[in-house]
Amino acid sequence: MPFRTVLQQLRSRRVLTVLIVLAVVGLGWGIQSGGLSVDNQPQLATASPPKVVPVSTKGSIRDVDAFNRRLIETAKRAMPSVVNISVLSTAETPQLFPFPFFDDPFFRRFFGEEFERRFRRPEAPKAPREQGVGSGVIVSSDGYIITNNHVVENADEIRVLLADKRRLTAKVVGTDPKTDLAVIKVDATGLPALPWGDSSKLEVGEIVMAIGNPFGLNQTVTMGIISAVGRANVGIVDYEDFIQTDAAINPGNSGGPLVNLKGEVIGINTAIFSRSGGYMGIGFAIPSNMAKSVMKSLIEYGKVIRGWLGVSIQDLTPELQEQFDAPDVNGALVSDVVEDSPADKGGLKRGDIIRTYNGTTVRDSRHLRSLVAETAPDTTVRIGVWRDGEERELTVTIGEMPKEMAGLRPGGEAAGKHALAGVRVEPVPPGRTEGDEGVIVTEVEPGSPAEFAGLQEGDIILEINRQPIRSVRDFERITSRLGPKDRVLVLLQRGRATIFITISPR
Repeated sequence: MPFRTVLQQLRSRRVLTVLIVLAVVGLGWGIQSGGLSVDNQPQLATASPPKVVPVSTKGSIRDVDAFNRRLIETAKRAMPSVVNISVLSTAETPQLFPFPFFDDPFFRRFFGEEFERRFRRPEAPKAPREQGVGSGVIVSSDGYIITNNHVVENADEIRVLLADKRRLTAKVVGTDPKTDLAVIKVDATGLPALPWGDSSKLEVGEIVMAIGNPFGLNQTVTMGIISAVGRANVGIVDYEDFIQTDAAINPGNSGGPLVNLKGEVIGINTAIFSRSGGYMGIGFAIPSNMAKSVMKSLIEYGKVIRGWLGVSIQDLTPELQEQFDAPDVNGALVSDVVEDSPADKGGLKRGDIIRTYNGTTVRDSRHLRSLVAETAPDTTVRIGVWRDGEERELTVTIGEMPKEMAGLRPGGEAAGKHALAGVRVEPVPPGRTEGDEGVIVTEVEPGSPAEFAGLQEGDIILEINRQPIRSVRDFERITSRLGPKDRVLVLLQRGRATIFITISPR
């Protein structure tokens, strides 16, 4: 090898060695000085590598384990109080589906026609049969059980399967279709009863469990959260103030409890919503405070005695909020006050906005209606109203709902089977009619006799059967007296025209 080539190789190795030494020394210097130069000024060109801090998983594992144990203990505490309910009926209604839990009315309603076409039986037996399967929860050690009305209605015999495998026959204590609640009783003592929780304190995001017998599978527990509270306008029952949850609720869960992590009943599972026939994460439960009030009344009186305020109310809109100079759209606007009613005696006036009821903030008209209905008659309550741009507080003694109003639905809608059933009305906006008489039609139920006769939204009803209609109260009073076969003569204003139409029941 030529001498010049050897010399070049040595020089290149020497340079490489020097670079390696300098790099090692520089690294040691940086570590020793903590990333600072000799004069302790920050090094702007370079940054010290991040320190790797070991992460301890002991605490998080303990937290998860504690939460898991909490769920297990809650389930163990609640499950013995949940029962399976089946009913026998000789009603003429045939069994439509091959499994009894498919006959849950709400299951069919929310799963729709596709499900019915696919699973309906071609022929139906007429012999007595087990037509319904649902759930219930024991609420007293001496045998009182709360469930849904639709689980036990039209039952000739009710059979209850307890968690300890005992089978007992139950009798109906009372039912309330307006809330879809029922109380039944078995002849037994020493039963495990679940305590009631306070549904008014529920918060969205709170963890809950639904317990029941979905598809006949006894003692099934599902978990979820509170998705919403105060759900109304669902169209299931008259008094709606539902808890919405994503805990899986399926056919057979109806009547079972929704419980919090304390093992308290905070709702009674009632219905599901689905467009596909499968679980979609939307279930509804009746709040425990409403259920407890209905249960107490059914046990004591065999019927539900509801409180009565004596007002016609409606929801606030942004336009009405502006007209009444209200702080927001929360509350219920008083459109009429019944003469000599508790509201009249307590000083409530048309145009008042009820914002609080006995310390509870009123969300809307349906919320107020539920609060009043749950109040025992002769109870004195504090009502906060917005009047003339300022807050006022009134004291009112709640009365008992009159019998002639018991069949009426909120907001001026007449319930029952008659020619005007399914027509919803509200007060006429100022200036629409002479003296602001009549009521304006805000909704006509599709397929109803009124729609068939040509009644339309926006029509103003001036007379019914030649009797003048001056308020929502007049509409409610007159429609409550209509029979299922009565033909009705209605005088209405449509635009600038005044016309009569005849509505016949179908």
